[in-house]
Amino acid sequence: MAKEDAIATLRALKLDRKRFLNLLEKLIGTSEKLQDNPPHFVPQENLAIHHVMAAVDPFRVENGGKLHVEHVVYSEGRGNLILKITGSSDKVVSVVGSHLDVVVADPECWERDPFQLQVEGDKLFGRGTTDCLGHVALVTTMMTQLAESGIELDTTVCAVFIASEEAQAEAGVGVDGLLEGGKLEFMKKGPLLWLDTADSQPCIGTAGALTWDLKCNGVLCHSGMPQQGINAVEFAMEATKYLQEVFYKRFPACAKEEEYFFRTPSTMKPTQISCAKGGLNQIPQWCLVQGDVRLTPFYTMEQVKEALVEAVEQLNEDPTCLPSHGPVSQYAIPDKKASLELRFGDYVMHGIACNLTPHYHALCSAIKQIKKTCQPYSVSGSLPLVKEMQEAGFNIFMLGFGLMSSYHADNEYCLLSDMESGVEILANWVANCEEM
Repeated sequence: MAKEDAIATLRALKLDRKRFLNLLEKLIGTSEKLQDNPPHFVPQENLAIHHVMAAVDPFRVENGGKLHVEHVVYSEGRGNLILKITGSSDKVVSVVGSHLDVVVADPECWERDPFQLQVEGDKLFGRGTTDCLGHVALVTTMMTQLAESGIELDTTVCAVFIASEEAQAEAGVGVDGLLEGGKLEFMKKGPLLWLDTADSQPCIGTAGALTWDLKCNGVLCHSGMPQQGINAVEFAMEATKYLQEVFYKRFPACAKEEEYFFRTPSTMKPTQISCAKGGLNQIPQWCLVQGDVRLTPFYTMEQVKEALVEAVEQLNEDPTCLPSHGPVSQYAIPDKKASLELRFGDYVMHGIACNLTPHYHALCSAIKQIKKTCQPYSVSGSLPLVKEMQEAGFNIFMLGFGLMSSYHADNEYCLLSDMESGVEILANWVANCEEM
């Protein structure tokens, strides 16, 4: 097949709807056992891989086809799958990130069975249709169609389906294991598209995420004798406000956030609060405030931790610098003063600002070819491991064809029309990269 014919094949590719829906139905039918929330739900991704393997089997190299298939397992029952159509040069384009696990679905909260595919016009309902089994079915179908066409490219086309994206309770199971094992190393020779976002437009940035606990210690006393105690709730209110003020002064909105289309700057927010149990006539001894930081990728989590630890140390030195609440509200009494204990969560996700390389612009061109417009965006949500992959040398950017409004939602669905245009976008992107 001449190069011109191969390019024409890519640009003419349309989704095999029957093949796609047949595989998606099987994947959604397995999704109850793909729920990921250990220890209550431990997914068995190999169950999904079984269906993908059956779909690609006629097109494997071992059966006279063009698809190279590698099943990689680092934890029993929890596999990853690599599909590859080898090109004639060392050029490569990769689609990674479509994961085989799903978030938990409570059937009582759904209007439909979440673990059965239901087709209602253009809408495809079921847990995983948007995130991310729809992408698994889509990319699998595309790879089988390319293999079936007998296409011959200079560029190797690779797809990787991963385990353990929704919860990283067990290290080394999914893409982190593949990285450590060197299975993805060859992909550094070309662009890597992380296919796990939404709305058919390029996502070029995410925020990092860091949880924090702030324990505010006071002195227990009767509420009728407030002069004898330190109100931990009042102290928590003022200390939290002070730390937020420090945060927003040190990590303000910046021009890069506008350039990358972030809708919000970095934020630090309390999201839960609790205190020592007692009567309403007692001033509590302690109050615990918990929350998170969402940090745009133009700052580092190390900077955040350093700034907040320093602020807590200052308040512990002199808690009376904070405003009090009324004439007998106080943060120090003879021989005792209020104090803070700040702890950060063990799991940290780092934000990413994608490198806007020629391969990224080739993707934008493909989106414009199919959708007529291309509007990049960034989100203050977080994706695991993408920053680590970028730092490891991968030219990574992000896309997805599900619906952002349906992510992790009850009655999750995607649109068949978006999946159909999605395969055209991917095929045209491969064609654009082939011509570079």
